[in-house]
Amino acid sequence: MSTMQALVLHHHNGPLELTELARPEPRAGEVLVRIAASGLNPLDAKIRAGAAAHAKHPLPLVLGIDMSGIVEAVGAGVDTFKPGDAVYGMTGGVGGIQGSLAQYASVDAALLAHKPANLSLRDAAALPLAFITSFAGIVDRAHLRAGQTVLVQGGAGGVGHISVQLALATGAHVFATASKKDHAYVESLGATAIDYRTMTVEQYVAMHTDGSGFDLVVDTAGGASLDASFAAVTHFGHVVSALGWGTHALAPLSFREASYSGVFTLHPLLTGQHRAHHGQMLREATRLAEAGKLAPRVDARRFDLRDAERAYEALQDGTARGKIVVDIDSALS
Repeated sequence: MSTMQALVLHHHNGPLELTELARPEPRAGEVLVRIAASGLNPLDAKIRAGAAAHAKHPLPLVLGIDMSGIVEAVGAGVDTFKPGDAVYGMTGGVGGIQGSLAQYASVDAALLAHKPANLSLRDAAALPLAFITSFAGIVDRAHLRAGQTVLVQGGAGGVGHISVQLALATGAHVFATASKKDHAYVESLGATAIDYRTMTVEQYVAMHTDGSGFDLVVDTAGGASLDASFAAVTHFGHVVSALGWGTHALAPLSFREASYSGVFTLHPLLTGQHRAHHGQMLREATRLAEAGKLAPRVDARRFDLRDAERAYEALQDGTARGKIVVDIDSALS
């Protein structure tokens, strides 16, 4: 097979056009993957709309940052994977790198990990960006320790529900803000749910920490959520955010002598640097999933390349209950 089908975007906010493209071949250090599923993220929608200049993805483009699939072939120098291996990763869809809304992709082997044995390829496709973002903040930046208190802002969201599980697996006491409709889900994970719409920051800090604040606050939404995080952290605590843009008053953070870290998960894809760490983080995700400590929440609706437009609508209209996943090869996913 010398060609494949892929969804191509020719202009921002335009249609995703099912197109016949040349099938890529793996270069040295790369793995050719027959894609089973593509996990959608809010960033994919921003790239499609032309609202993510930081992703540097020129037109025409194939969207799709997260993927899972089966190794078809390996390039020279690759000895960590072999044909037939089930893999997953955050492998493209930015920086001019082909994304996962295609039947095949040739990707840097450093970005991949073996799929958790107890997860389907469909479920595995929902994990990479969310887990890498969570791990980069909670482990790499904040060095979370067992027994510490953690507040996850948006604990039922794509990054939020993974952050809750990672913090719990570390042995922390976890609290999470969420809408009332998501409280049962957040608490099923093992966190204490906080209704941010009916309680002020001061009220829930007083209720859950006797007014001292949380050791670590994980912001997944930016904007007002990041401002609330600065007000909720304890003295000498830490705030991490993947959306730390805009203008924010640092006085609440400074008065607590607390620290802040930003997370930018696209850096390895855009620059080629530190890609091996993405693979290392996903190997940890595999370990946690196989130990029963990590599971993605995946929306039950099924989409494929022919109706991916509906998947993007579901991503943006507020109806999703978990990550939206597009089945590229339903025989695999």
